[in-house]
Amino acid sequence: MSASPWLTIVGLGEDGLEGLSLAARARIAQARLVVGGARHLNLIGATRAERLAWPSPLQEAFPKILSMRGADVVVLASGDPFFYGVGSLLAQIVPPSEILCLPQPSAFSLAASRLGWPLQDCALVTLHGRALEKIIPHLQPGARILALSWDGDTPKKLATLLTERGLSASRLTLCEAMGGPRELLRTTLAENFNIEGIDPLNTIALEVLGEGARIPPKTPGLPDDWFEHDGQITKREMRALTLAHLAPRPRDLLWDVGAGSGSISIEWLLADPSTRALAIEKNPERCARISRNASTLGVPHLKLIEGEAPKALTDLEQPNAIFIGGGFTAPGLIDLCWSALAPHGRLVVNAVTLESQSDLFAAHRRFGGELVQTQFAHADNIGRFRGFRPAMPSVQWSVTK
Repeated sequence: MSASPWLTIVGLGEDGLEGLSLAARARIAQARLVVGGARHLNLIGATRAERLAWPSPLQEAFPKILSMRGADVVVLASGDPFFYGVGSLLAQIVPPSEILCLPQPSAFSLAASRLGWPLQDCALVTLHGRALEKIIPHLQPGARILALSWDGDTPKKLATLLTERGLSASRLTLCEAMGGPRELLRTTLAENFNIEGIDPLNTIALEVLGEGARIPPKTPGLPDDWFEHDGQITKREMRALTLAHLAPRPRDLLWDVGAGSGSISIEWLLADPSTRALAIEKNPERCARISRNASTLGVPHLKLIEGEAPKALTDLEQPNAIFIGGGFTAPGLIDLCWSALAPHGRLVVNAVTLESQSDLFAAHRRFGGELVQTQFAHADNIGRFRGFRPAMPSVQWSVTK
């Protein structure tokens, strides 16, 4: 097995070979196999090497690449191959020590340089192959966002979304075919969007202006009425406390068992773009609500599992955190979740009824952790006066494995 770089990943700009370093040109010239999209292959012109255009899905080309191990293979990519590019996929099948990457400026870098924006202060988002709603959590007032488009229709769709969310004064600059002879920058307000003939290869530079409607803040505890629900929802104050104990961390996976409205798993996903969540819910109507809530609040990638615990938990990926809601009643559910939890994982259960609270006291005796009783009261009308109307007290058990 070769331990020296035989696979070269070359980042291309719209200027093709002219923009490449001598080292990149040399690698292409000596390659036995060149792999890339049709556009990339056209940009470099004729070569002596065998050429392979990416199939769909592109992973179908991996066996061919691996069969050439030890020979000179070049993979062409856009800009920086390890910035929302094919580089990370290739690094899963080829050891990094056998890869030489020769990147070009990414579309984000090019867009920031054209507008004079500090790249480190921008939110960097890709909408290519992803739902448009994923940009919603980034639509904070005053934010600057650089977004890779899926196609030429993406900017108009984004302008419509901004207008619907009360951000119609936001400014969009379309950066088309950057770095090549066809480069074009056009600016418009979301409310006046009328640009036609947009190049499919475009990046959107967005300045968010206005306060907006139902744009999730960076803190947990969204208003209850932001969620479509039938009463099966962890209320705002208790939800914030629950998220604090679940402690979302980058790339962590949550099981939301008895998800109800999906409020816990949705806010978990809002905590960091790399977190993941499985919402397990047995009621089909609630599953549909969860899906709508997730899309509306900008986390359409929430994975739904329609089924009843504990049976629905079989063969799921090991979680870093588990929340049990929905008035847990299944015998052995806590034990099953405890066994499934990864080391250093967090388990949180809320209980209102005396019967379920009794189960939490027993679990606390066996596994330790923290028991907290809470009761929230909200001001309400009492005749001509005002007073606090208390909700039912709740017991929360939280424990780290």
